[in-house]
Amino acid sequence: MAVKIRLRRMGAKKNPFYRIVVADSRSPRDGRFVEELGYYDPLKEPAEIKIDEARALKWLKNGAQLTDTARALFQKAGLLNKPAGESQ
Repeated sequence: MAVKIRLRRMGAKKNPFYRIVVADSRSPRDGRFVEELGYYDPLKEPAEIKIDEARALKWLKNGAQLTDTARALFQKAGLLNKPAGESQ
């Protein structure tokens, strides 16, 4: 099973809110997922990003792939620049 860390769109029309989830790559964007890692709210100023660092790093260590958008959010949150095993 190929697992990806990606965004799941929530919220109303023209009012997006995203959850960062671990999902099977074959499932639809807003479909079934394995675990929720955090959220991203682009409408707040500045945009609000909250990610459970320990769980996210565990999934990455076990082979989960980041989508392009999720990778950008992880870099903004500073998770991809950390040495292995370091957590706040």
